Amino acid sequence: QVQLVESGGGLVQAGGSLRLSCAASRSILSISRMGWFRQAPGKQRDLVATITRLGTTNYADSVKGRFTISRDSAKNTVYLQMDSLKPEDTAVYYCNAYYYSGENYWGQGTQVTVSS
Repeated sequence: QVQLVESGGGLVQAGGSLRLSCAASRSILSISRMGWFRQAPGKQRDLVATITRLGTTNYADSVKGRFTISRDSAKNTVYLQMDSLKPEDTAVYYCNAYYYSGENYWGQGTQVTVSS
């Protein structure tokens, strides 16, 4: 089992930046894939970005070129650098840890609000 704690959300103006952090309770290199998802009010939870144990990254088309997922294995932390934020990026952002065995864990979420 793994616990995930997100931080770094907040209110920012359009065009601004935020960096989200997700601290894991165990080595992130033991987790098959970690990622960020987001859920806006009344909408489903969607993938934002993922990074595999080998370091392969994947992004939703809507954030390519603006968001960057990275990790610090010494701190067991995954980051999401969000630049050029848009009002449509407003959502609760969730950290996810996924094992290829099927285990799936979520953080409590952090609110990101982008004002126009």
